Amino acid sequence: MIKQALLGEFLHEAENTRKLLNAIPDSALEWKPSEKNWTTGQLASHIAEVYNWYDGTFNLDVFDMGTYQYDKGDISKAQNIVEKFEENVTRAHEALNNWDESTAMNEWRMEMNGNVIFPPMPKIQVIRGFLFNHLYHHRGELVVYLRSTGNKVPGMYGPTADDNAF
Repeated sequence: MIKQALLGEFLHEAENTRKLLNAIPDSALEWKPSEKNWTTGQLASHIAEVYNWYDGTFNLDVFDMGTYQYDKGDISKAQNIVEKFEENVTRAHEALNNWDESTAMNEWRMEMNGNVIFPPMPKIQVIRGFLFNHLYHHRGELVVYLRSTGNKVPGMYGPTADDNAF
């Protein structure tokens, strides 16, 4: 039952992420709001990469970032980021579909070279926070990036100010 609820949200929100990533023009990829922030391309790439963490979160009790291989691909074109998202979201969907939800309360932690970097907690809490909510947070940032560069924002939960409904 938990898996079905997560799957429904996953599918809905993956479509919202797809709309948002497809709204990024190449001309905005190098923009960033300050020296402390990522560029639009880096932020969009990170959003696409979160989907690559599903297998290690759903199917392992210890996610080792020391051995994890981050492959952002070529982020010089927005379409490349969308393609990486599509690859990752397909694998994420498979990980969620194949997940044994009886492991939802297993203790999960993230380590790097033997050091705990994400405190142990029930896997379901990590799925909601580390995967789902983390992604939503960064999508919100990306909306601000798009607005700040004069680009349109797609409706994800209804019309936006860019739609003719207003």
